[in-house]
Amino acid sequence: MMKLSLILSSIIYLFIGSYSDPQDEGIQVFAFDTETADASYICGATGILSPGFICLSRNGRLVYSVGEVPDVEKTTVNCLRFDPRKKTLTLVSSQPALGGAPSYIATSPNERMVVTANYYTGDITTCTVNRKGILGKPVVYGFEGHSVNPVRQTHPYLHGVFFTPDGSELWCTDLGTDLIRVFPVDKKGFPIIDKEHQRDYFTKSNLGPRHLVFSGDRPLAYLLGEMSGEVCTLDYSTPGQVRLVQALAEANEYKGESAADIHMSPDGRFVYSSYRNTGDGLAIMKVEADGTLTKVGYQRTGRYPRNFAISPDGRFLLLASRDDDVVEIYARDLETGLLTDTGKRIPFHNPSCLKFFVPKK
Repeated sequence: MMKLSLILSSIIYLFIGSYSDPQDEGIQVFAFDTETADASYICGATGILSPGFICLSRNGRLVYSVGEVPDVEKTTVNCLRFDPRKKTLTLVSSQPALGGAPSYIATSPNERMVVTANYYTGDITTCTVNRKGILGKPVVYGFEGHSVNPVRQTHPYLHGVFFTPDGSELWCTDLGTDLIRVFPVDKKGFPIIDKEHQRDYFTKSNLGPRHLVFSGDRPLAYLLGEMSGEVCTLDYSTPGQVRLVQALAEANEYKGESAADIHMSPDGRFVYSSYRNTGDGLAIMKVEADGTLTKVGYQRTGRYPRNFAISPDGRFLLLASRDDDVVEIYARDLETGLLTDTGKRIPFHNPSCLKFFVPKK
C-alpha cells in the first residue's frame, strides 16, 4: 500500500458501499492513486444495515445510501458526512425508506431531495434534505402493471432512478413492467412526482430494465436489461418520446445470465455492462458515429460482479466482485477500450457499489 498523501494530484477518493451488518463499516473511503492504481484506507462508517448503493453530493462531502433489505420495516435512507481533513465519515441522518429492498439512490438537480428505487415493493421514495444533510419525512409513490414473464414480472420492480444530464427529467427503470417511468423536474430542481405528470415508455418485452447511462453529448441513453442481458440504445431527442434504436443481444455472450450495471467511459467512446453468475464478466462496447453500439470484447472477472466504476481519467475500471470479497482493478486501453487485469485488489466484504470523487486542488 502507498503512503497516504492527499496533496498529490494523482490521488482521488474512492467510496465503497456493501451488504453488511450495522456494526461493520459498510461504507469506506479510500485514497486511490491514478498513477499506480494503489489504494489506501482513509475512514469508514458503521450504523447502517446493508448500504448496498450510495451516491455523492457534488462537493463530495455528503454521502447518501440506502439500507437495502427485503423487510420494509428495516429499510432506510441515510446521509453521512465525509470530512477529508479529519479523515472521518459520520452518519448524520436516517429515515425509513418505507419500501422493500431500496436498490438505488440519486440526488435531485438542486441537491435538496434524494430519490430511491425500491425493488421488491415496486415504488420510489423521496426525502427532502437540507444543506446539513438532515433528511425530511419520506414520501412513497407507487406504480401499477406487469409484463410477460410469469415469475419475475407479475408487478412493478423499480430498480433505478436517473436524472437526465440537463436535469429536466427523472427516469425510473421498472424491471417488472418493461417500462421507463418519467417525471418532469420543476424550475427549482425538484421532480414533480404524481399521476398527472407521469409518462410511461415501453422498452422491450422480457428486457427487465435495470440500470442506464446517459450519453454526455447527445440525447441518447444506454439501458441494460437484467433479464435478457441486452443493452438498448434509446433516443429521446423528440420531446415526449423515447425511441428504441437498438437492442444489442450479443453484449452478453453467456445467455441466461443476470445483468447488473452499465457505465460509459469518460470520453464517451465506450460502454461497459456487467453480468453475474457463470458468465461473470464485463461486455465492452464501442460507441459508433450514429450512437449505436458494437461489441468489441468481453472481460471475465471475479465472482458475482455488481457495480463498477471508471476512474475520471479513464485509465482504470474498478469492479465490485461480491462473492470474492474484493474490488478488482483493471487497466483500460484508452484507444481500444479493452481491459487488462492489474492483479491489484482491495479486500472488502460483500462490496456492491463504487463511486469516485476528484478533490479540488
